[in-house]
Amino acid sequence: MATIVKRGDSYRIVVSCGYGVDGKQVTQSMTWNPEANLTKKQIEKEVNRQAVLFEEICLKGQIVSTVKFETFAEQWFDEYAKGNLKNTSLDRMLRLRDKVYAAIGHLRLDKITSRHIQNFVNNLAKTTSEATGRRYARKTIVHHLSFISTVFGYALKMGMLTDNPCRRVTVPKGEKKEKQVYTIEETEQFLTLLQAAPLKYRLFFTLVIYSGFRLSEMLGLEWKDCNYAHCVISIRRTSNYTIDTGLYTDTTKTKKSMRSLQFPQFIMDMLKEYQAEQNAEKERLGNMWEDTDRLFTRWNGEPMTNNIPYKWLMRFCAKHNFRFCDIHSFRHLNASLLINAGVDATSVAAALGHAHTSTTLNIYAHYFQEAQAKIGNAVSNALDFSQKKEPPT
Repeated sequence: MATIVKRGDSYRIVVSCGYGVDGKQVTQSMTWNPEANLTKKQIEKEVNRQAVLFEEICLKGQIVSTVKFETFAEQWFDEYAKGNLKNTSLDRMLRLRDKVYAAIGHLRLDKITSRHIQNFVNNLAKTTSEATGRRYARKTIVHHLSFISTVFGYALKMGMLTDNPCRRVTVPKGEKKEKQVYTIEETEQFLTLLQAAPLKYRLFFTLVIYSGFRLSEMLGLEWKDCNYAHCVISIRRTSNYTIDTGLYTDTTKTKKSMRSLQFPQFIMDMLKEYQAEQNAEKERLGNMWEDTDRLFTRWNGEPMTNNIPYKWLMRFCAKHNFRFCDIHSFRHLNASLLINAGVDATSVAAALGHAHTSTTLNIYAHYFQEAQAKIGNAVSNALDFSQKKEPPT
């Protein structure tokens, strides 16, 4: 509530506006001078009305902290992000700073409007990336907006603001690219070509196709995650890489990403064969071998980085004149096979390690629609009496 203090013939109205970047309480004040012809009762009524109006202005965020966006965002990195975000998320946020700071970093938090952020988003959608030579993908623009919104969200939590202007910002739809996924025929051809590949990569890509595991999950697999007796492989961790941190082991993307899947016996047999091959190499290298217990390693046992299987797949496809789809496409392939086989959305989400079934439904809406259409056609065909012959009389 506002505080009213009488000073001579005037009144000082003070309103608390939360806390500043230094953690100290921020207050805003105004002076109101009553007209000379007002009675004491009229003055009391009017000063209270002025106090309510002034407090409403403050609550709308029109008067708040004077800290600039860049200053507060850097404090957010130190106070919250570095201790709570996964390294991959933190690394992405850090790389987004330059463009965001150039656009709104010099502006005060309380002066940044939805219009400022909308202009930034619109301009970013028209900008060409130096790295790719193409316009920024919609996902990249969403990441920038998410970073800004997260900083504002922290300011709200700290009591420095009462509104997040990002909630009124719209990201342009952009060009929607269809997921590049191998057909069943291409997958069968790929698996056939894979028979001549080294055992490590034959196992890696066969397992990706049959599991739908993320690349980081594949690289985080350890031998203790393989249960030969029950033909089960479990996801318990991920292996990631950032420029600042290097290669590191992390928790799974979500709690539900920790999961166990059962596999055909031939995959478990391939695992046993590969484990024996790796043990023989470990014995041959002796002290040069780095014992990490990882399934997929470099020549000396060190964990494999994510670019190694990616580059191997590129060379493999080029050698066999085979269409190249990135490794993540095998995850989409796995999802499409499950959906077309009639597996329900909840079970597909569990197999893929999605935190929410809605995520699965959103990402693979097209596949579910196709599967639903096939179901409809099946019922329609079964009940199409026009195709049936009249029974003999």
